[in-house]
Amino acid sequence: MNEVTRMTTPSKTTAQTEQVLTFVVNEQEFGVDILRVQEIRGWSAPTPIPQSPTWVKGVINLRGDIVPIADLRERLGFAHSEYGPSTVVVVLRTQGQTGERVLGVIVDAMSDVMCLPASDIRPTPDLDTSSEPRHARGIATVGEKLITLLNVEALFGALGGNATLA
Repeated sequence: MNEVTRMTTPSKTTAQTEQVLTFVVNEQEFGVDILRVQEIRGWSAPTPIPQSPTWVKGVINLRGDIVPIADLRERLGFAHSEYGPSTVVVVLRTQGQTGERVLGVIVDAMSDVMCLPASDIRPTPDLDTSSEPRHARGIATVGEKLITLLNVEALFGALGGNATLA
């Protein structure tokens, strides 16, 4: 599978709702702000980069840009799993100190695009005593299901664009 889905500009998120792309990693559902999603690509192996973190699987050439590819499962501390037919790469735009960057994250499967009412998004529990930024920016409740909303900048720090991979 090497399909590419380009995201069209979604309707604007209002103060009362947030539109998110959700996906599955380690049988759990996660989401990112839809405005950060550039495209969704079928899985294809990236070119490895020596001495990069183990969760960085390499880089791809995306229409002339060299884009780092990170395994979200491993970055979140879950055990590695073989990539299968439902594995995709979600290409995200992030903000760094030097401006906008692009990076791809490997996820187990796509889930949905949802419009979440702000009242359904709760802050993450205060469980971390370290000074590192939180990887989750909130937890959304949809019926009985919990969706962890990711803080992409905190998860990937300097990764992206021409930034150092180490």
